[in-house]
Amino acid sequence: MSTSSTATTTATTPAPPAVGSKQYSLAVLHGDGIGPEIVPASVKILDAAVAAAGAAPIAWTELPLGRSAIDEYGEHTPTKTLDALDEVDGWLLGPHDSAAYPEPYRSQLNPSGTIRKHFGLFANIRPAKAFRGGNAIVEGTDLVIVRENTEGFYADRNTFAGTGEMMPTPDVAIMHGIITRAATERIAHEAFQLARTRDKRVTIVHKANVLKMTTGLFRDVCREVGKQYPDVAINDFHIDAATVHLVRRADKFDVIVTENMFGDILSDLAGEVAGSLGIAPSINSSATHAMAQASHGSAPDIAGRDIANPIAMILSSAMLLRWLAAKFDDEKIARAADIVEAAVDLTVAEGTTTPDMGGTSSCSGFADAVVAATTRV
Repeated sequence: MSTSSTATTTATTPAPPAVGSKQYSLAVLHGDGIGPEIVPASVKILDAAVAAAGAAPIAWTELPLGRSAIDEYGEHTPTKTLDALDEVDGWLLGPHDSAAYPEPYRSQLNPSGTIRKHFGLFANIRPAKAFRGGNAIVEGTDLVIVRENTEGFYADRNTFAGTGEMMPTPDVAIMHGIITRAATERIAHEAFQLARTRDKRVTIVHKANVLKMTTGLFRDVCREVGKQYPDVAINDFHIDAATVHLVRRADKFDVIVTENMFGDILSDLAGEVAGSLGIAPSINSSATHAMAQASHGSAPDIAGRDIANPIAMILSSAMLLRWLAAKFDDEKIARAADIVEAAVDLTVAEGTTTPDMGGTSSCSGFADAVVAATTRV
């Protein structure tokens, strides 16, 4: 894909790689709602940043997903998409509007959950950082929520088959949640290792006063893992107290580690406290695969109006570049991630923002401004 085009159905013929630079193959899945607006914006900016960093151009492949895939393939996440994702270095996933899918697709595990489960993407890393010139509720917010992504109280992550929910009668519904030592240890190490690159503080969020065995196990295992990181300070909060503290003093947190459902709720709150859910990025990863995915949904009410905020998707894409840089020890692609983040920050600081942040810029206009800023950072 060129820097000005939309992703095509097959990888384009790339320019020769820069000397000493690995060429990455990345897939794009536009999804539903505002996805076809914010994902191409992110692709355009990544292309510009990679060029500015002197790295090899990215080879892009577009794959079907969401309502359009249902119409064409009879699946919201076709098998051909999952097979293709296994052959690329990473991918950008746009939001989906699974609540609007016809049955039986609406009741199935949604596209994001399907992909996360298929590839074992156990770590969901969700930063919340206020921008200069943004409309943050708590100025100075700069934290990261590390969310365990494979079990907990999202029942559909806990089963080999089915969704983990059942209705023995029309008037009774049951779900089950699972917490295991192995999965908790794995996500705890992610949190403490991340904290070592930041302010060296980890907050464990749980509900062990009520859910004593499940979230109590999560809290205790995180504390045990924390002993292996004596340079990192540890504290913990109940989930209800954590929400209050985030609203009042989000700027005092560094890294928060928690189970699946708590992490989903807290990260939405933290994104809004930092300025807008539209600026809340995330990456879903394992040791071998990674997916950039904005924390927000598909916003069907504003789809097609060119007013969506693409920042979350753009910064999620930068997180994917940083993950690739660490995996392949690639300084140029790390520099490209720096350029993306700095260009977004500069664009907002100079007063170009979308309506959700109090500005007047369109989605495409904001993306163009960030592309221009990649040559000035």
